Amino acid sequence: MYKYIVAVFSFLLSAITAMAQVPAGSADSLNYLSPKEYIVGGVTISGAKNLDKEILITISKLNKGDRLILPGEANARVIKDLFSQGLFDDVQLNITKVNMDTVYLEIAVVERPRLSRLKITGIKKGEIEDVTKKLNDKTGKIVNQNLINTTTGIIKRHFNEKGYLFTEVKMNPVPDPGDSSSVILNVQVDKKTKVKINSVEFDGNTAFTDKKLRKFLKNTRTKKWYNIFGSKKFKEDKFLEDKQTLIEKMQAEGYRDAQVLDDTVARHDERTVDVKIKVYEGPKYYFGNIKWSGNAKYTTEFLNRVLRIKKGDIFSEEELTKRLSGPTPSNDDVSTLYLDDGYLTYNADPVQTRIYGDTIDLDIRIYEGPQYTINRVTVKGNDVTNDKVVMREIRTKPGQRFNKTLLIRSTRELSQLGSFDEQKTEPRPTNINPAEGTVDIIYNVVEKPSDQIELSGGFGGGQLVGTLGLSFNNFSLRNIFNLKAYRPLPKGDGQRLSIRGQSSGRTYQNFSFTFSEPWLGGKKPIFFSLSAYTQGSSTGQYYPKSSPYYNKLRINGIGVTLGKRLNWPDNYFQLNYSLNFDHYFLDNYSAYLFRNGTSYNIKITQELSRNSLDAPIYPTSGSNIRFTVQVTPPYSLFNNTNYAIATPEERYKFVEYHKWKFDAQWFQRITGKLVLMSQARFGFLGSYNSQVGPSPFERFKLGGDGMQTYQFLQGSEIIGLRGYQNFSIVPTGSNYTANDNPGSAIYNKFTLELRHPVIASQSATIFLLAFAEGGNAWDSFSRYNPFNVRRSVGMGARIFLPIFGLLGLDYGYGFDRIPGQPDAGRGQFHFSIAQSLQGGFN
Repeated sequence: MYKYIVAVFSFLLSAITAMAQVPAGSADSLNYLSPKEYIVGGVTISGAKNLDKEILITISKLNKGDRLILPGEANARVIKDLFSQGLFDDVQLNITKVNMDTVYLEIAVVERPRLSRLKITGIKKGEIEDVTKKLNDKTGKIVNQNLINTTTGIIKRHFNEKGYLFTEVKMNPVPDPGDSSSVILNVQVDKKTKVKINSVEFDGNTAFTDKKLRKFLKNTRTKKWYNIFGSKKFKEDKFLEDKQTLIEKMQAEGYRDAQVLDDTVARHDERTVDVKIKVYEGPKYYFGNIKWSGNAKYTTEFLNRVLRIKKGDIFSEEELTKRLSGPTPSNDDVSTLYLDDGYLTYNADPVQTRIYGDTIDLDIRIYEGPQYTINRVTVKGNDVTNDKVVMREIRTKPGQRFNKTLLIRSTRELSQLGSFDEQKTEPRPTNINPAEGTVDIIYNVVEKPSDQIELSGGFGGGQLVGTLGLSFNNFSLRNIFNLKAYRPLPKGDGQRLSIRGQSSGRTYQNFSFTFSEPWLGGKKPIFFSLSAYTQGSSTGQYYPKSSPYYNKLRINGIGVTLGKRLNWPDNYFQLNYSLNFDHYFLDNYSAYLFRNGTSYNIKITQELSRNSLDAPIYPTSGSNIRFTVQVTPPYSLFNNTNYAIATPEERYKFVEYHKWKFDAQWFQRITGKLVLMSQARFGFLGSYNSQVGPSPFERFKLGGDGMQTYQFLQGSEIIGLRGYQNFSIVPTGSNYTANDNPGSAIYNKFTLELRHPVIASQSATIFLLAFAEGGNAWDSFSRYNPFNVRRSVGMGARIFLPIFGLLGLDYGYGFDRIPGQPDAGRGQFHFSIAQSLQGGFN
């Protein structure tokens, strides 16, 4: 109040002083001791360079013809009104002329300088760019206290959101040498250090312990080493989210009236703050009687069974909403029940009809509405992929009743194609017509790069190996001769073409080709695949054939696969049959059970699989299970060869064996985006005839990253076990090492892996992981013990880039020593490239 009186007094004094500034000959007409009423003859503005003079006269509220008492309060009002605009450093009201009872006035102003530019210092170049974007362009603005306060607030808020809670900003305007009416605003930013949370304490809680309440705060965590995924930095926006989550979690446990009464964030030291939250719990409530209204389709008893909430259960609006409207993990909520039967406009409104003591009665009012039939189904956004490729994966067909489950399943199938961004695939019901009971469905998709390139170099087998691989995952064979369809190859039909070459020069070469068509003929989901490969190794350029160091290997192979989707036991199953022919030529080559000769491997494979993963790159639910049986003809039963005296070349000319494999993965969301992957793998290679002995091919090699980067033995199956060197897991009692391991007849492996995403977008997916796994290999079932495993733990990261596929880096620590291989375990880094998706067995 005192400051206001002083300000008014100053304005009056300025007005009186201004009135004294009149031209000679006119001052005598004013009596300062006896104010007189005058008529305003005119008002002029002086000193205004950038502002509209007419607008300033309007602000002054001085108009020609107005009656004005001079001197008087109106003088002070004019100056005050103009000062309040924040545009001037000085304002004066002058009398330029007095003619009898008419007075002519001049408003003399001194404009405040304008901003020519901001000069921000004290932070990095990228941070300056981010801050500048938020400040927008303030060039030309009047430099006043409001501009300074606004700019300071924006900068502080920007860094507060990033955890720099104690950011300091200093402003210093300096004249612009190039423009006398403008200033440069020097902005010195000291963001300090990111503020972490020293402690989180609660007040007012009796039913909930502090420890339990802290668990509800996902992003407001104290700086403890075990808080791996929760943020330990204080961020205002995340704190607001956590307070809302805290209330919801308390209400979910029956405390319907729970609320946050107050919170404080106090500075603990230069780097940390203490957070204190005062809560009100209220009484704990329970469900009472539940009544249903408006349900004609289903009986009350049936709806109660689907709802699975009984009288006396802890009251939770969150759980009630989930059971009525979803989503639930198994899609067994009431809304799915109705929506799967065409009731698209179904709605349930739970009304609390009575609250007595700690009990709440409900009346669940159902609006069923009409049943809707699908009229049209269209797809939008598939600029590369042909309509037929998309439409054949969509399970909601015109003429069917609307079905929510089939809508979700169609979205999953589109993501499995690998051509669309699964985060942006959106099915949308439209043109809902209640009168006719029809609805259209539009599937909005966004194409993403699906072709991949593998370009790598590695060191293995004592030499440098280069690899170039190209995978075209949306290929179109029918347009192979259509030059206009090349982008750079014809695309759009959902076929896959893969070409891969690997070489170290004349010493080692490996070339492979694979083509697959998921809908052979285009009408039914008949899977077809054709593959071929050739690889060879030779030391002939270094040693003559007579040398003991000379060796040579050539392997050629071709295979064809046919498969079909099954509808039983459910429609996630797939049955594939494969026929493969492999030809081996060995000349003094020691990596098999024989060194010289030619061998033929003709094998038939049956694979039964079930894949219900919700996403191909980062699954959060579902399973991926595969059971494989592989057999060769039992040549020893009809070729009249005496295998007791047969040479290795005769014994292995036609390879015979039977091979059984089981691989399974399960994905389960733990909390938030944290996912647990559980995996079990088993393999057994058996023989028909004990005199023939074990097969030299199709054996299991365990240990390492699971890659075949420099692996001559195409006939061996490579199984990763992180924390150990490649192929280092050999049966107990054997004399083999990682370098000469021919593989084992039996193996099993178990894995637990926690995953958490860092980035999930169309351009890249990155997630971190921590794992514990164990596995072992055996030569026979007599020694097999599934619980005797080589154990390891570690952590790693996976990066999915559309052009390169899935890249991985792991560090594993093996706990168990491998006899004869002192360096096989302990700490090991593993790098992987182009791993398979769909869960990625490794």
